[in-house]
Amino acid sequence: MGATRPASAAPNTSAAATTSASASAKPLVSDRAPSRKPRRLRGVSDVRRFFYRNAEPVYFVSATPFNLLGMDEWVRGFTFISAIDCFDGEHPNVFVPPEIPHDPWESIEDINNYLLAHPAVAEFIKSRGPGGKAVFLMFDERTEELCEKLGLQVCFPSAALRNEIDDKVETTRIADNAGVHSVPNVLAKVESYKQLRKVAKRLGDDLVIQTAYGDSGHTTFFISNEADFEKHADEITSAPEVKIMKRIRCRGAALEACVTSRGTIVGPLMTELVGFKELTPYRGGWCGNEVFADAFTADTRERARNAAMAFGNELRTKGYMGYFELDFLLDLDNDEVYLGECNPRITGASSMTNLASFAHADAPLFLFHLLQWMGISHDVDPGKLNNRWANPDNIDSWSQMVMKYTGDEVKRITSAPATGIWELNDDGEARFVRKQTHRRTVQHENRAFFLRISGKGDYFYEGADLGILVSPGRFMDDNFELTDRARAWIKGIQAHYVGDTVPREQTVTIGAEPGAFKLL
Repeated sequence: MGATRPASAAPNTSAAATTSASASAKPLVSDRAPSRKPRRLRGVSDVRRFFYRNAEPVYFVSATPFNLLGMDEWVRGFTFISAIDCFDGEHPNVFVPPEIPHDPWESIEDINNYLLAHPAVAEFIKSRGPGGKAVFLMFDERTEELCEKLGLQVCFPSAALRNEIDDKVETTRIADNAGVHSVPNVLAKVESYKQLRKVAKRLGDDLVIQTAYGDSGHTTFFISNEADFEKHADEITSAPEVKIMKRIRCRGAALEACVTSRGTIVGPLMTELVGFKELTPYRGGWCGNEVFADAFTADTRERARNAAMAFGNELRTKGYMGYFELDFLLDLDNDEVYLGECNPRITGASSMTNLASFAHADAPLFLFHLLQWMGISHDVDPGKLNNRWANPDNIDSWSQMVMKYTGDEVKRITSAPATGIWELNDDGEARFVRKQTHRRTVQHENRAFFLRISGKGDYFYEGADLGILVSPGRFMDDNFELTDRARAWIKGIQAHYVGDTVPREQTVTIGAEPGAFKLL
């Protein structure tokens, strides 16, 4: 996803650290109970009790708390270390250090490394005692080095292994080994349009090409003729290898899972909001999810679940353990369930998976990831858990929309909607109700939780993330088009964003680059 603010623009923070986990509120070293490894956990109730009594700090380090929002209510000692203050200092477990000089941010890894190298973050971690676990959306080898200096354990497979699996070409090979079907494709080095047509002859005239890395449609190219190819020729021909797919009529779906020592635990199959021009400027760009049991047939859900378990088992042979997400493409012409790509990490759908009703009835999927990386043994049967979570009676209906700025002007934001509960009135106007830390108190479809990303002093530019809106019910109809309610919410929230146009000659100075990098 696009960056919230230009790489060279300072986050909108005060001179002091913005946090409710302040020096007076955070536990002193002497307050922490001695950490001891528990006996083998005998079931879900033991898992829940273990985390309620957890004595070891766990930090989610990222640009925002979005992906694991609400996890601090499940895990004692869970803290968000963020670069952006979405809550205006009023979240009890978010720590935002004051802005200090830094190199321009060009990736989410840059943001995380900035945070881990920040003196205020080091002091905050030190004050909470030795040790601790660190989890991330994205990280690299530099992140691993910084965590080692801070005495933190990275609770994920190595950056090198994650980078290998994140490669869309490698994902296809893993799927082939696992017996999981991908859209008919060819993996090849492309040097020209003529050569492309030669290697992809059996795939038809309409093709989709993906490079190894890229998010939300940035590096997915739709090619029907040479003119289409020439628009993206530099990106395609410079890649060592690309994935060339037959273009199919499809719907997107997503599913998160966790590889554990006892097997792969699988969450529900979610619909995906993709490419809606009201939400994203990117064709094929992800812009939300729905948890809705009846969106898919029981057979489709079962095939996706079986594919995820097989893929997870294959990941385990490569040494990968823990959380991952699979994107599926459901072919509307032959009813096939194809693997789209793998994200070996927490994702933008994680907040949906971990706040669903089945998670509240048992335990969030992410807790099983932590158990794996804490070295805690348990007797929870993945098969029984998967069957229970697949039961439509255990799946409530929720939707989220990720709102990006879709215009091509650059503006400085002068007013922005606050994070919290909003209400949509009969005239389609959105009204702020109260502050809130996540969606728990939203009960009706005329209300929603909005997490603000871009705020006053930040910039509008193509692809900039404005915020995330979460509400009960569906944001798409049975034809997978946006509902009138969804469009009303988009207009209602966007009406509360106001900005002043920045002269074009100043846009280079402030670093407003369209689609700069993935944030969520």
